Amino acid sequence: MSTGPVPGPPESLPSLPVLAPAPTRRSSAVSGSPAPPAARTAGLHFLALAAWVAAYLSAAPLSRLVARRFLGLSASSHLGSAVEFFLYEVPKVLLLLTLVVFVIGILRSFFTPERTRALLAGRREAAGNGLAALLGIVTPFCSCSAVPMFIGFVTAGVPLGVTFSFLVSAPMVNEVALALLFGLFGWKVAALYLGTGLLVAFVSGWAIGRLKLEGWVEPWVYRMRGPAGAAVEERVGWTRRLEIGRGEVREIVGKVWPYVLAGIAVGAGIHGWVPENFMASILGNGAWWSVPLAVLVGIPMYSNAAGILPVVQALLGKGAALGTVLAFMMSVIALSLPEMVILRKVLTPRLIAVFVGVVGTGILVVGFLFNAVL
Repeated sequence: MSTGPVPGPPESLPSLPVLAPAPTRRSSAVSGSPAPPAARTAGLHFLALAAWVAAYLSAAPLSRLVARRFLGLSASSHLGSAVEFFLYEVPKVLLLLTLVVFVIGILRSFFTPERTRALLAGRREAAGNGLAALLGIVTPFCSCSAVPMFIGFVTAGVPLGVTFSFLVSAPMVNEVALALLFGLFGWKVAALYLGTGLLVAFVSGWAIGRLKLEGWVEPWVYRMRGPAGAAVEERVGWTRRLEIGRGEVREIVGKVWPYVLAGIAVGAGIHGWVPENFMASILGNGAWWSVPLAVLVGIPMYSNAAGILPVVQALLGKGAALGTVLAFMMSVIALSLPEMVILRKVLTPRLIAVFVGVVGTGILVVGFLFNAVL
């Protein structure tokens, strides 16, 4: 006997309500999606760190293998030396940059611009200069944020000199540059960079504060009204801080990697083709004009710490003096022409000239001092 299709339930029967299972995980307060377990998150980050270490340790042998065996280049030739330098520095710098930006992203979650502004407002000028220089290291800052940060500080009652200490320290004593210097050259060079950068930021802000140049700020800045009250900061857990670190890596590394490649390419050219005696004669201790020349060459350039450090490494390898190279790097980072153009929105040309003159003088002193004692 054949059977037809099994009929479905009668339409007249009411459907039973479906009970949803009880949630087993808490939802994230930030994203609204279920937060991953803490153990799984920690394990994934541990595996990522292990992969980072393995990749970093294998960069040198892999660069030699590719340059000499697969490309057939001799290490003693100009091209072979330059290619091997490039193949080694690209993964090394990018790996260092990724790790540093991730860690700094987590640290930055503790130091918001609002908290920095609240810490500096109402401070005595001398103490404010020192605190501003220190906060500039860890506070998010770039050329595009120079104008809103300046307006926020001035309207919150932060003295002009203290504001300039922050404006000098934030780009020049860059935490990414500091960590990369430590990874590439060791703690002594990193400590020299940190100490001299903070000194330049402190003295520059103090000197500008003594000149009483508030009248040289564009008048509309003082007509702005500061915030009525301090912003309420949300408490952030470690899951969110790790998300912030990963977001910083995507944002910063995703933007600066072309500059890194360009800087390493320039460094590779210097490493492979520029004779050591030639570079030492131009940027060595014996040339008194090498420091001013390095500052003048660095000001029109636009780069970031990650992009300029491979050039610095190549210059030092060719016999350039440390003081001259530090002056060059500081001028590129702290006195870049694009930042001056952006600051023109809030500063008169006279105040920009004073800013460049004071900071440039401090950088010159640093260069001459290190060339004399090292």
